[in-house]
Amino acid sequence: MSVRRRPLRSASLLLLASALLGGCGSDAERYQGRGVVYDVNSEFRQILIEHEEIPGLMPAMTMNFDVADPELLETLETGDRITFELEFTGEAYRVLSAQKVGQGEAGSARLDDLARVRTPAPAFDLTDQAGERVSLEGLRGRALLVDFVYTRCPGPCPALTSQHVALQRKLPAHLRERVWFVSISIDPAFDTPDALRGYAEARGADLSHWSFLTGDPGEVALVVKRFGVGSVREADGTIDHLVATFVVDGEGRIAERFIGLDHAPEDVLAALERVASG
Repeated sequence: MSVRRRPLRSASLLLLASALLGGCGSDAERYQGRGVVYDVNSEFRQILIEHEEIPGLMPAMTMNFDVADPELLETLETGDRITFELEFTGEAYRVLSAQKVGQGEAGSARLDDLARVRTPAPAFDLTDQAGERVSLEGLRGRALLVDFVYTRCPGPCPALTSQHVALQRKLPAHLRERVWFVSISIDPAFDTPDALRGYAEARGADLSHWSFLTGDPGEVALVVKRFGVGSVREADGTIDHLVATFVVDGEGRIAERFIGLDHAPEDVLAALERVASG
């Protein structure tokens, strides 16, 4: 099947983070959606959908979702126009079922574009919430948890940050001095150091071991591109981006990536401990 690709569009893309407070719960709610499949990834049990507004949940956007049943992925292809049922637990978004209803155009975004494990992490030298320069080189020797957010995100980014705050608080004492969190803004034109500090403090981040980074838009765009996250600003100010969390080792190599929301917190913690212990 051949489809014409076009640029990534809509609001923000949620990637990453672990379901730190548990899995499916009794409070999970279900919603109906319509959209076009942009990518299917069986390894990470992900489906990337450009979807219409989901009433009561989120505006139209392009977003990657966890898939409850991996066999569902075998029935879908890039470019399929689908209706789908979505479960939101408060922490994770899971596609429970989907039905093909036609054919659409798939965009250019692909989960395979993300920077890969066992490759050097893209270098960065940006400005943190205190106005200080922070670089990958300056953080060598520590295990890093790197993600991408923006402060005006309509929902996914705050959820991601809150989950990582929960993870930060779970770090055992012997890891706290060897682990550093890095959140790079994909909206540097708006996300000043003050804006990032307010965002971080509102969510309880321990800024003694967490850098929220911004900088010249051109410099930030290059970092985002090299990580494979990609971002496109829409007319309404929302930003599409593939969201992933990367664990980077003390030598500056990508040791692990977590895609989607539905990860056991102990898996992320184990990756950090493994990397921090060399």
